[in-house]
Amino acid sequence: MNLGRVCGTVVCTRKEERLNGMKFLVVEELTIDHKPTGHHVIAVDAVSAGAGETVLLVNGSSARLTERTLNCPVDAAIAAIVDAVVMDHERTT
Repeated sequence: MNLGRVCGTVVCTRKEERLNGMKFLVVEELTIDHKPTGHHVIAVDAVSAGAGETVLLVNGSSARLTERTLNCPVDAAIAAIVDAVVMDHERTT
């Protein structure tokens, strides 16, 4: 799983039948400190995320295991909307 921030949408008028009714969002991956990595992915929205929200992104075969994406041809899915990230201790170098 990776953290990400929703930053856009993708509109598809024609798509594979199993993808009908799905919302596709552009997600910029984030570090654990919520800093943008510069890497973007297109993900199916399985949890009704909105613009600017921090989300948990799943990739690969895990993306096809949400109730919304089961057995669908997807490689990335938004599986949760993040309320907070709490670190138990600070990292030392």
